[in-house]
Amino acid sequence: MSKLQALINRIIRFSAVDGPGNRLVIFLQGCNLQCINCHNPHTIGICNFCGKCIKECPVNALEIIAGDPSWINYDESRCVNCDHCLEVCPINSNPRSRWMEVDEVIKEIHRVAPFISGITVSGGEATQQLDFVKELFTCIKNDYKLSSLTNFIDSNGIAPISYWETLLPVLDGAMIDLKAFDPDVHYQLTGETNDLVLATIPYLYDKGKLYEVRLLIVPGYNDDREQIDATADYLAKIGRDIRIRLIPFRKHGVRAKFRNLLEPEGELMEEIKEIFVKDGFEEIYIT
Repeated sequence: MSKLQALINRIIRFSAVDGPGNRLVIFLQGCNLQCINCHNPHTIGICNFCGKCIKECPVNALEIIAGDPSWINYDESRCVNCDHCLEVCPINSNPRSRWMEVDEVIKEIHRVAPFISGITVSGGEATQQLDFVKELFTCIKNDYKLSSLTNFIDSNGIAPISYWETLLPVLDGAMIDLKAFDPDVHYQLTGETNDLVLATIPYLYDKGKLYEVRLLIVPGYNDDREQIDATADYLAKIGRDIRIRLIPFRKHGVRAKFRNLLEPEGELMEEIKEIFVKDGFEEIYIT
């Protein structure tokens, strides 16, 4: 029995877009990046109990519960899912996030285990709550009713190699985001440079744990031919059998001040795909 806790934004019981097959997806709260193109910005911050969402909730569905840790309780019977609490939060947090123990999450997985092929931990950033993820994956591997499920992480790759070494024994695959190959552009998009992610990708590939690399295309930032060629060359040197997923930026969910970003046309996405095809990659998908 494990009482180790994580702050969880939400759990989706069935997803076909977060790794191979039908998967239960756990979105952890808290991220180490500030991506301007983030479509889940309410997963970035950790609540500091400033109380702004409580004061502004139009149906009085929120209250602070003191404890260790403290948390904000929301009354589901009152909540009308207007998301006003998310809009007014000054640190991009979510008052509906919950602290859950590993055992509680395992119970959730048991409910749907016959209908899924695996578990994906996403975020936020999954590696920010590393101990919880390792313990959860270990419990899954040691549970005879769950051991056939695969353990995946969806990550921005901004984590030291020591983190991946910790997870390797219980990790089946990782989907890594490469926001931009150019470090300056990566900084413009995320607030951080990309040296850690550029180390993460070859490390996981060499260990047989890299499921795919995800490239989110944001026109005006990382879509020019020079950057795409450099990205393809970097990945080709690691291995042309890397699975590439090209994701067109979409404005849905993005913070209001960044909604002036452009969405790429389908023609651009096909042109980028063709660059990877000509570089010898065989598995390239446009989402």
